[in-house]
Amino acid sequence: MLQTHNENRDLDQPKTLRLGVCSTGLTRAGISGQFIQKGKQMHYRTLGIIALTLAAQAATVASKTPALRPDQVEFRSLYKELVETNTTLSSGSCTLAAERMAAHLKAAGFADQDLTLFSTPEHPKEGGLVAIMQGSSKTLKPMLLLAHIDVVEAKREDWTRDPFVLIEENGNFYGRGTSDDKSMAAVWTDMLVRFKKNGYVPDRTIKMALTCGEETTFAFNGAQWLTQNKPELIAAEFAINEGGGGDTDGHGKIVSQSMQVGEKAVQNFRIEATNPGGHSSIPVRENAIYELSDALVKIRNYEFPLKMTDTTRAFFTGVGSGRKDKLGEALLALVKNPEDKAAEAIVNTDRAYHSMLRTTCVATLLDGGHANNALPQRAGANINCRIFPGESVETTQAALEAAIADAGVKITTVPPVRPLAAPPPLDPKIMEPATTLAAKYFPGVPVIPAMSTGATDGIFLEAIGIPTYGVPGIWGDPDGNGVHGLNERMEARSLYVGRDYLTDLVKAYAGGK
Repeated sequence: MLQTHNENRDLDQPKTLRLGVCSTGLTRAGISGQFIQKGKQMHYRTLGIIALTLAAQAATVASKTPALRPDQVEFRSLYKELVETNTTLSSGSCTLAAERMAAHLKAAGFADQDLTLFSTPEHPKEGGLVAIMQGSSKTLKPMLLLAHIDVVEAKREDWTRDPFVLIEENGNFYGRGTSDDKSMAAVWTDMLVRFKKNGYVPDRTIKMALTCGEETTFAFNGAQWLTQNKPELIAAEFAINEGGGGDTDGHGKIVSQSMQVGEKAVQNFRIEATNPGGHSSIPVRENAIYELSDALVKIRNYEFPLKMTDTTRAFFTGVGSGRKDKLGEALLALVKNPEDKAAEAIVNTDRAYHSMLRTTCVATLLDGGHANNALPQRAGANINCRIFPGESVETTQAALEAAIADAGVKITTVPPVRPLAAPPPLDPKIMEPATTLAAKYFPGVPVIPAMSTGATDGIFLEAIGIPTYGVPGIWGDPDGNGVHGLNERMEARSLYVGRDYLTDLVKAYAGGK
């Protein structure tokens, strides 16, 4: 059932009034402060020197910053609109964001029958959009562009800048969702807008799904809803999604690009200890909080066994070959012999590589007790597991039970129980165009197949037979760019160059002219 929203939201604007040259660090307020401090000692000649200095600095910065192309200006505007549309579960609306993106597509020439806005009466603000650009071929199956438009919660008082105002500063865009995943959602939407305006007709039909609910396990999930209720609407030979991308050395140099080929599945478990309780003045050893604590320590110390897939073997081989250090040597040794414990110990020092080698489970939430003067009757914790392909929810739960080895601690699955990740094949028709284009856009940077240690909405598509790949292009820094944390950012150059790369990649997959 389609729910419509027509309200216009007043968006806050940045509070800092800046000069045209941010890199000078001088603001009008700052200069005024100098006037007040020095009083009559400030001469007009000095003011003239300051003005000339600022003008010279402005000219220098302008000469180093390439002007945006007209299409990039339009894209930035769309991206800004999407970032500034709050889509948190608590107070935002994915439905409104989807409607705003649909308006851009309709203005570009998409017919009503090619745009499907969807939501349910139970979740009116968690809707999404499916757009279809018809191809000319009668034999090629469609491709699907997937991106989620919901974002993680962001508290204004914790952020340096307003998380729902797009602020460009020091070569970065700041705001919640600038990276995860409104960058990709904006790229896909803008791409279809440009394709339609420019008269491009693909051979292969291109579909796009912008969905809500990826960031919150217990929320309504648009991608899952589509696979269960409208599978024909998104039916495709393959899909491309988040999960891949580039990595830098933290100093602006791109060191690798990855194509996500497979991912872990996410599943939450609750572990709980119960006890009759009693008065705190007469304690006993049988204490629910202590029993839970013992169980948590055992989980912390438990290491799931090492596993590899074709994708992770290829990834570790590529990364290991490119490194000239002990870690690189250990990666290659481990690919050759997964039983090499010395090599594994070295690889495990890298937290990302450690996670790529196994299922991982970690405590994320904690609760217990009912009064400060009573023995606890109940204590529990949430255990968040990222399950390696080929493993199941049941085998993971059994491993946790064996590690805890305490009949007094109960383990249960926390709904929902999502589909297990089904890794897609290392398909040359997916990998080769991405690699060829990377040589043009990122000379000397390898494209490596990788398995995501997180989980994306690709698991729902794969469950109905749509292989889903996380594409290269947009890159990030080793610190994670603040994703899911404070002051999330996206390097402007990454977004613009990545957008151009992804445009060419979609054309390579879709064909046409």
